[in-house]
Amino acid sequence: MGGVTRKLKVGLIGAHAWADKAHLPGLVAHPGVDLVAICDTDRARAEAAAAKFGAGAVYTDCREMLADPSIEMIDVCTPTATHLPLSLAAIDARKHVLSEKPLHTQAAPAFEAAARAKANGVRTKLGFTFRYSPAIRRLQEWVASGELGEIFHIHGFEQNSQFLDPDFELRQFDVTSPRDRLIPASIVGYGSHLIDLMRWIGGEFDSVVSTMSNYVPERLIRGLEGRQRFQVEDGTVALVEYAGGTQGMLQTSYVAVGNYPGVEIRVYGSKGAAVARLISEYGVAETLHRAAADSVEFAKVELGDDVLPPGTTLATPWPELYYRNLIRYFTDEILEGRPEECTFYDGAKSQEIVDAIVRAHAERRWVKVGAA
Repeated sequence: MGGVTRKLKVGLIGAHAWADKAHLPGLVAHPGVDLVAICDTDRARAEAAAAKFGAGAVYTDCREMLADPSIEMIDVCTPTATHLPLSLAAIDARKHVLSEKPLHTQAAPAFEAAARAKANGVRTKLGFTFRYSPAIRRLQEWVASGELGEIFHIHGFEQNSQFLDPDFELRQFDVTSPRDRLIPASIVGYGSHLIDLMRWIGGEFDSVVSTMSNYVPERLIRGLEGRQRFQVEDGTVALVEYAGGTQGMLQTSYVAVGNYPGVEIRVYGSKGAAVARLISEYGVAETLHRAAADSVEFAKVELGDDVLPPGTTLATPWPELYYRNLIRYFTDEILEGRPEECTFYDGAKSQEIVDAIVRAHAERRWVKVGAA
């Protein structure tokens, strides 16, 4: 990225585990970031994070932090239900804002937030971590440049077995959900990532059809005692018709045996094919393979320092590796006036597609994305 001329003053809200693993290491690793404040409702947790990562101020009330005119960007790393209100508060305070996904579990409020940010002249970025995988970015470049030719098929998989064990606590689940119907889960938490990648690489989705299932009938749920019987959606498979004619297929799963992060993207075109596999195995975070129409054996593509964030290798833990890239792209977009990428609008589009996939299963038919 370009040379840093000044530092962007950043405040983070939410000092939980994901902030410690991904957001905060990404922020402090960038020479163009000045982490000036951390806010958390638990002062001890905020103070511990500030001491570890060198933040100058600690808050327990985000309104006080947002009132600081020196802070230019807010990083929202809090539970799902708080993403939208905190992001809107940052936008109204004329701060650029990075939010963890999903911005909202409905598309309309996310579109409205994107419009409000544009009206207020601030930039947004949604935490679609896997856009910032070096392998994914290289694959997307090949598609965009035409190196793989006309794209026929795009397949996306999110396959790790995090919630296969019924006694491993399910997080980010609304305990007031009805127990007599299927509750979308993997398609929301994991599927939104896949959809964003597949849309970024292949263009807009036109129509989808899907099937969704529950495979673990009873499990521990955070906030409730003992195993609970909910029809949690553990797996979804969807077919996609792209607006440009490409065929797509995606699978999300809480119960497909595999390692973190479990993302795989396969692209097949008239001039070649590529497979980006974001699965921590054998000491590396990801691999990339490519084949040509006249040389069909897939060969490994080495990912060198030119596509890795400074100070990382493929042995760097994936949360830090990808978030270092995300932070450097967003920081440089703001400081250098670069084009926006992976904004709240993209988050809204992803949620719109999730909604269509859920509806397609419920109504057992093809659904046009964005249709009322």
